[in-house]
Amino acid sequence: MNEESTPSEYTIITPSRNECVYTSCYCEENVWKMCEFAKDQGTCSLDEVYTVFISNERKTIPIWKQKSSRGDKPVIWDYHVILLHTSKEGQSFIYDLDTILPFPCSLDMYLTEALRSDEYLKPAYWRKLRVVPADIYLKKFASDRLHMKDCDGNWRMPPPTYPCIETSESKMNLDDFICMDAQVGYGEVYDLSDFVQHFGVK
Repeated sequence: MNEESTPSEYTIITPSRNECVYTSCYCEENVWKMCEFAKDQGTCSLDEVYTVFISNERKTIPIWKQKSSRGDKPVIWDYHVILLHTSKEGQSFIYDLDTILPFPCSLDMYLTEALRSDEYLKPAYWRKLRVVPADIYLKKFASDRLHMKDCDGNWRMPPPTYPCIETSESKMNLDDFICMDAQVGYGEVYDLSDFVQHFGVK
């Protein structure tokens, strides 16, 4: 499955999967870089683009069809970050550099294949989604990457080669985006069924 499965009238807003800036286990930065590309290259109106953080209070969320999945078992992440493009043609697409689904993938397929439903999951695994407009994400997100170091100061996973993303206001606010308390941070927080109702196929 690849880019060829997207509708011919749809214009992909990022580089191809292989040409995107990608660092394993730094999904929040991978998505930031995709947002930056869409803004700098003008591939679409930025108000059509959202960064979506998926997590919950326990930081245990299952996602299927990930590169690190084994068979049809989900990967349990503490959080995951994807890009949502709500195109003017009326279709919405997910850009997830960690999925084995197409890139981009129709939102409908991603919901069905990767997120599925909370209906058969224990409440501890129910997903919430923080949806942040791309322009706000580009202006406000900051990470010093220290969450990826162990107690001895060693990297759990090698960091990106480019400098840390920071703003004039902050060097680290990743937790505000992962937090699923609607009173904290930026954007809107949805449970999975509300997200589907709001952004899914009408």
